[in-house]
Amino acid sequence: MKSVIYIILTAAITNNYVLVKFLGICPFLGVSKKLDQATGMSLAVIFVQLMATAATWPIYHFLLDGGIDFTYMQTVVFILVIAALVQLVEIILKKYIPALHASLGVYLPLITTNCAVLGVTVNNISDGLSFGESMLTSLGCGLGFFLAMVLFCGVRSRVAEAKPAKSFEGLPITLISAAIVSLSFFGFAGIIGNLFG
Repeated sequence: MKSVIYIILTAAITNNYVLVKFLGICPFLGVSKKLDQATGMSLAVIFVQLMATAATWPIYHFLLDGGIDFTYMQTVVFILVIAALVQLVEIILKKYIPALHASLGVYLPLITTNCAVLGVTVNNISDGLSFGESMLTSLGCGLGFFLAMVLFCGVRSRVAEAKPAKSFEGLPITLISAAIVSLSFFGFAGIIGNLFG
């Protein structure tokens, strides 16, 4: 149980794909204005990451790396799997939660090219993780994405109420705010290692 918590916390906080590794910045900046959009996008990313890992790990180990070496096709195959899963999420949201589907707009299909989702699946393979460890890491990364989105949504709501200098309005203050939130996550690096070390 201790190692399960360690893997999830490390993936979510210490190695946060958005705030530490800077992957998945497009939806992070684009869909973090409203809490419901940030939450919906985060849940969609968590689902796609878990399903993508569940599909790509066996595909890599039993098809691409089995018998004949097709590992050079890894990125193409992984993107195709992720694209199919995103289409599934889009169909489900359009049918059962049309308001969320409409509010996510173009950012929902962009999960296909969200480098955080692809990065998790590729890093699980390159780090030599087992299937269970890969699933836990994907869950942790998804929860880290959720945490980053919700935190930044709160920061953006506070920034929207403030009146920055004219030259900082819009994108500049958003990027500065993202940098400050990102810096705060670098402080967690030693804490989690010491808790479980």
